[in-house]
Amino acid sequence: MKKVERINVIMRYINNRAQFTISEIMREFNISRSTAIRDIREIEAMGMPLVAEVGRDGGYFVMHNSVLPEVRFTDNEVKALFIAFMATRNQQLPYLKSRQSLAEKLLGLISENQQETLVFLNQILLFEGTNPNNPDLLELSDIPHPMVEKLFQNLLMDSYLWVTIKEENVMKTYPIYLVHLYREKSVWLIEGFDLDEEQRRIIPVDNLTDVKPYPTKKRVSRKKILEKLSKQEEVANLVVELGPKAIAQYKKYHPIKVSLSYTNPYQTTAILKTFIAINNEEELTEMTNWVLFLGGDIKVREVPEEVLGVLQERLSIYWPPKE
Repeated sequence: MKKVERINVIMRYINNRAQFTISEIMREFNISRSTAIRDIREIEAMGMPLVAEVGRDGGYFVMHNSVLPEVRFTDNEVKALFIAFMATRNQQLPYLKSRQSLAEKLLGLISENQQETLVFLNQILLFEGTNPNNPDLLELSDIPHPMVEKLFQNLLMDSYLWVTIKEENVMKTYPIYLVHLYREKSVWLIEGFDLDEEQRRIIPVDNLTDVKPYPTKKRVSRKKILEKLSKQEEVANLVVELGPKAIAQYKKYHPIKVSLSYTNPYQTTAILKTFIAINNEEELTEMTNWVLFLGGDIKVREVPEEVLGVLQERLSIYWPPKE
């Protein structure tokens, strides 16, 4: 760990404790006594109000009601923060309504030379969804779906939720345990365990109309929920071997629930196993199109007849039979 990084971490460590000793710092950060003392003195010089207690059990504590120093960033850390910040545009992520004020605060923490570097980066870097002729013109609103932030606020307190969704102009309420909240193809989705039906349920956040905490008296433990979900995992009905070109396509885009198992140490061949819900027309079409997207560098080992039928139909459009 570099010195600047170590000192920042020590500052957070100190700030979270009522009292600490040099020996504790030595053990926690695996440094010598002399290094620990030098770091503490440097932290004091930066303005952290430390008070030393003399005696056998003496140590240090942070003086109450005092202003703590600002965290320092290296040049590379500033660039990393700024680039990550730019890359989140067009993602409709929660908590980014104050993007302008956050950017202003970041610029206020750094030197003029660092500010000029960030302005230059802003001019030359383009990310998906930005207009090359006007990088400040975004394809999507930077404000997420209003239910996303409400969902996050509830999640930070509890994963057991009442969710109300609109299905075919009818309001339905489900008690769920939220397993994952993920974003796929610009859409936020909830993967949850329906506590009434005791089965996995995928809910588009766009369909949500309300989210509330679930009563504590009727809860099933997280352990039991995960056990039931593991028993409900579908047996793979699509098995495909991928060559290097197909793996490259896979890396460009793949559904979240689909993962690869590499079959050689060079990661040039792999096997893909997944389940396709053949009764779900939307999923059937989507997965069939995705298999075509992988290209010709694949060997299909197992595939549902329904998928095979759609594949043949798609291919006949591009290469109709010769008369």
